[in-house]
Amino acid sequence: MEVISVALPALSDAAGLILQPVVLGYLVLGVVMGLCIGVFPGLGGIAGLSLLLPFMFGMDPVLGLALMIGMVAVVPTSDTFASVLMGIPGSSASQATVLDGFPMAKKGEAARALSAAFASSLFGGLVGAMFLTVFILIARPIVLEFRTPELLMITIFGLSMVGILAGRVAIKGIAAAGLGMMIGTIGEGDSAGELRMATYDMPYLVDGLKLVIVGLGIFAIPEIVALLRKDRAISDRKPLGGGWAAGVRDWFANIWLSVRCSIIGVVVGVIPGLGGSVVDWIAYGHAVQTTRDKSKFGSGEVRGVIGPESSNNAKEGGGLVPTLLFGIPGSGSMAIFIGAIALLGSGNIEVGPSMLKNNLDITYAIVWLLALANVVGTLICIAASGGIARLTTIPFSLLAPFLFMIIAFAAFQSGQDIMDLVALFGIGLLGIMMRRFDWSRPAFLIGFVLSNPAETYANQAVQIAQSRFRKSFEEGIDYIFSPIVIVLLIITVISVVVGLRQAKTIMAEGSVASGSKRAPLIFLLVVLGYLLVAFTNASLIPDYAAADRVFPRFVSGVAIVGCLILLVQMMIRPETHPLFADRETEEDSRHGLWSTLAWFAALLIMTALVGFVLALAVFLFGFIRFRAGRSLSFAAAYTAAGIAFICLMAGLLNRDFPAGLLQEFVDLPWPLT
Repeated sequence: MEVISVALPALSDAAGLILQPVVLGYLVLGVVMGLCIGVFPGLGGIAGLSLLLPFMFGMDPVLGLALMIGMVAVVPTSDTFASVLMGIPGSSASQATVLDGFPMAKKGEAARALSAAFASSLFGGLVGAMFLTVFILIARPIVLEFRTPELLMITIFGLSMVGILAGRVAIKGIAAAGLGMMIGTIGEGDSAGELRMATYDMPYLVDGLKLVIVGLGIFAIPEIVALLRKDRAISDRKPLGGGWAAGVRDWFANIWLSVRCSIIGVVVGVIPGLGGSVVDWIAYGHAVQTTRDKSKFGSGEVRGVIGPESSNNAKEGGGLVPTLLFGIPGSGSMAIFIGAIALLGSGNIEVGPSMLKNNLDITYAIVWLLALANVVGTLICIAASGGIARLTTIPFSLLAPFLFMIIAFAAFQSGQDIMDLVALFGIGLLGIMMRRFDWSRPAFLIGFVLSNPAETYANQAVQIAQSRFRKSFEEGIDYIFSPIVIVLLIITVISVVVGLRQAKTIMAEGSVASGSKRAPLIFLLVVLGYLLVAFTNASLIPDYAAADRVFPRFVSGVAIVGCLILLVQMMIRPETHPLFADRETEEDSRHGLWSTLAWFAALLIMTALVGFVLALAVFLFGFIRFRAGRSLSFAAAYTAAGIAFICLMAGLLNRDFPAGLLQEFVDLPWPLT
């Protein structure tokens, strides 16, 4: 009864917080932005939330949450457009939808496939919100008992799941998560403030790399570059055909399949790091197993759309469980979500047990917003389907420079420094290589986000445990091995064992063909080289700051062992093994990687010389005129529109642009300063 007496007022307060015109307006804005992001294959919620991060500083918490939840909730719905209309997975959570959605579109049943998908997504999203509501109600008393050892154990559990269940080659997932954690340790140490992989000669790295830069570099840039290299419209299919009502009837006729797959989505979403990389395949497999006539699957069976789409929206509610209750991101987008919450208001909102204790109304506001966003998103998707379908026929060479302009603007909001753009380019190149060689980028990002809390909890747990052991051995043991820690330890061991058995069937980045040994081997050696340098750097930390070297040495040591195992396997395995996955062997690209990256490198160099705005004007005009092959007048109009848009954004946020050498010699007016 005490639980209900606390929860019911919080639910009522949460409803009062969000049922305001301005909050609903921000929710709709987030939904619209999520729709625009979700249409482009591969961008998804991680890139979208990364773009929102600069706007979160000091924003009213409820308004900021409405904007973010609106985007997060609708991306798994809007990415269906890419899967059905293009035959390209809109995200890792919509891979299975392609198998039957695209054949339906080719038969003139695109509208039927989309409406069945939207109805399934709406239902799955509402199931996820309901589950989150009930789970918070039940779990709150238990979570409030969590102390440092329990939080450390749940962090280890999350990292173990990310590493093992991150791809077909389990050890790659471990190495990717370790690499992300090591990049997360760059800068001042958590305990004594010693510098790691940074010096005061490069003050930019003292504070470490910012989440917005890592998120955009690892996810957004690789997908933009991949689409740009193909140099065509995202889709060449314009008509949607009829059958909107038929799709809804299909969903209702298979409602129990939708219920079961929604539950699957919730359960899989709760497991940290698993999420979209596997949930649609499990749901699709269940749809096939529970259908008598299996011959139609793969050629346009609507149940093959309903199952995955029900599960991938329900997983968002499940993914918020470890995110809100423990501060452990359930997916890559949840990793960005955690970082964004810390920026809201006065910065006093923190996910985890403290949020359930001090901000229960905010917690339930997230639940209400999630449910509302699914309803609003589905309605807008149906209403705007025709326009969105036409958007996919625009040549990507016209969209890419605009997207990169937005990404660059979001990146340098963290420091308003040209080094932000250098870091974005460097992390983007790493993301391109990880995508190419099938290294799990979600594992990398979650490792990056969890590096700081993992180190903090480990240091605190060790210090407190040492104090308890000095009092008595029994008190120390009781502190370390509480009942909750023991349960979490057992769950972690079981999960790792099961994960190792299932890892070969999980494709974190989709199905990737194998190539030659040379390129994947070179990339592995580069990663190994960085880890060895990081290990050596941490080892040089003096004894008086020993606590700052323990964590990076341990993490880099584990990652180095993983890379060495990979190296040995590469020596003995044939080139057809998944170890040698290489997208360059299968992607039909009209332009080379380095010639495409040269455009963005030129923007960076020109920014250093003449400042961002002038460099951007030259970049936009040159790209549209020569790379996209448009007329002088079109290129000039495009450039003017782009500069006006970016200046409007900077004016609203009261931001300056990075300056170059020119600004040191010439006094220029804003925005050229």
